[in-house]
Amino acid sequence: MRNMRTTRWNRGLRALATGAAITFVVSAAAAQPQLDRPARIGGRPNFNGIWQALNTAYWNLEGHSAEGLKDFWQLGAIAAIPAGQSVVRGGTIPYTPEALAKRNENRASWPATDPEAKCYMLGVPRVTYHNMPFQIFQGEGDLLFVYPFAAANRVIHMTDRSELPVDSWMGKSDGTWDGEELVVTTKWQNGQSWLDRSGNHASNQLTVTERFRLLGLNHLWYEATLDDPQTYTRPWTIEMPLYRLIEQQAQLLEHKCVTFADGLLYQDLLRKE
Repeated sequence: MRNMRTTRWNRGLRALATGAAITFVVSAAAAQPQLDRPARIGGRPNFNGIWQALNTAYWNLEGHSAEGLKDFWQLGAIAAIPAGQSVVRGGTIPYTPEALAKRNENRASWPATDPEAKCYMLGVPRVTYHNMPFQIFQGEGDLLFVYPFAAANRVIHMTDRSELPVDSWMGKSDGTWDGEELVVTTKWQNGQSWLDRSGNHASNQLTVTERFRLLGLNHLWYEATLDDPQTYTRPWTIEMPLYRLIEQQAQLLEHKCVTFADGLLYQDLLRKE
């Protein structure tokens, strides 16, 4: 009799535990955003989504210590530059001596001379690891990359290999598939962009070759090789993961920054009170 009671008790415990486990799994699944999307598009990996770099490359591609900004002392620790590790393969950018001197000049005059402060489009590759997310729209033809800052965007041309008649802030990006990787080559930028807030730069002879590879549902591996004989002694590469924003209401919010730059751009024209 005791054995029968024990058996019933054990069965009851197992049923209770099973029910609790099912409830937990269902609740956990409900708490996760439902990311219903096809795994592939036209036989290719699906890069659709909103992506963001979570590092300090937008401050400085090379390794750097935390640093205060003395000209903005009123903001205290809010205005401090966060420390960060290098995203440059090998650690440092291989500048020519003349280009390194220009980098130092840029750094000394920051932020007034930074194109970001003036609300100019950030150029490639800086626009990818800026501290705002960006969105990829992918179908079976060209891709579209959209960025909040300065309302920038770029088409990834998968078939059009024509050259631009003039240089521009974002240049022209041509794409191709290398197996599971999207490879994007960008040329004809105007050379006025910086690569970060530390004055790293390139000329209008720059060719940027980017590679995007899915690591999983919500992670991309990003590499960009910069080739500019006028500025660097050899081609060099940055690399970092990009993370998909997974909240159900994720969306890009425009950052039309022109009005925020008026005081900097036109300070010589503003009436002094």
